[in-house]
Amino acid sequence: MRALSYKKAGVDIESLDKFKEKLKKIISFSYSDDVLRGIGGFGGLFKFPYKNYRKPILVSSADGVGTKLKIASLINKHNTVGIDCVAMNVNDILCTGAKPLFFLDYIAYSKLGPDVLLEIAKGLNKGCVEAGCFLIGGETAQLPGMYKENEYDLAGFCVGVAEQDRLIDGLKIEETDLVIGLESNGLHSNGYSLARKLFSENELKRLSKELLKPTYIYAKPLLELLYAKPYPLYPYIKGIAHITGGAFYDKIKRILPDNVDVIINKNSWNVPKIFRLIQNKGGIKDEEMYHTFNMGIGMVLIVSPKIQRELILRLKDFKINAYLIGEVVKGKRQVRII
Repeated sequence: MRALSYKKAGVDIESLDKFKEKLKKIISFSYSDDVLRGIGGFGGLFKFPYKNYRKPILVSSADGVGTKLKIASLINKHNTVGIDCVAMNVNDILCTGAKPLFFLDYIAYSKLGPDVLLEIAKGLNKGCVEAGCFLIGGETAQLPGMYKENEYDLAGFCVGVAEQDRLIDGLKIEETDLVIGLESNGLHSNGYSLARKLFSENELKRLSKELLKPTYIYAKPLLELLYAKPYPLYPYIKGIAHITGGAFYDKIKRILPDNVDVIINKNSWNVPKIFRLIQNKGGIKDEEMYHTFNMGIGMVLIVSPKIQRELILRLKDFKINAYLIGEVVKGKRQVRII
């Protein structure tokens, strides 16, 4: 029997080491003095800026990109899914009013082309720059037999910080508050299992430009508005919901007190064509669409009526279209779409 090696078993450590060296050069340019040690060690080191906070609360999230990765593999385009990975995590912690601090990723695969890992990593770094945080570590796991050739999984973990007395938790949401919807960039990273079931491989290739649009990262504009000086809006923004899996029904319900409902007017914004195409192709009912897809609204804010107009105008300054899409009424913690 010939002598075996780890490389012959399917794990190429030498190639991984070369990838990590290239990655270091890419992401080190975006580091600040708060990053004491980035990738390459047993742990990324981050100097927490505690002097900037009175009562800091750490907020964390872990999430992945899902089967959107199948579309990336289908057309061999991998430079945007890293942005999706960062967005799914950063937008989640943003729902508490937290500022993202640092991010770690997990990439698992069996065998990939030489540039695929680097393209994924470039997207991760770009997403972190857009979010105002740092990619300080992660895991690149080569797992022979777990994945088909040219397939991979991508997930991430984010840590952020918020002031304890400025946490946005939805507890102060009340009747007469209004619901503001921030536009999405297409499907973002949810509903792809259904979309892939509907369309043929050729149709997916034809629609790939639309389907691979990266998820919007809302961190910088929303944090700017929440804590802007001298007039921060955080006292008037009472709840934030990231519209991902479960969409309007599940994600908005998550932030509601027990004594109110939210009514969403589905005619208050223009639903992008891709969602109508999916709905018509599959004969899908409205309720299922609004339970699966974001339908053109990536983030929902529940706010005091006092700032509704100002908020929409100020978001436009950040080139984000926002719409008054609903209201809060007396109820039993339900979401109704009319």
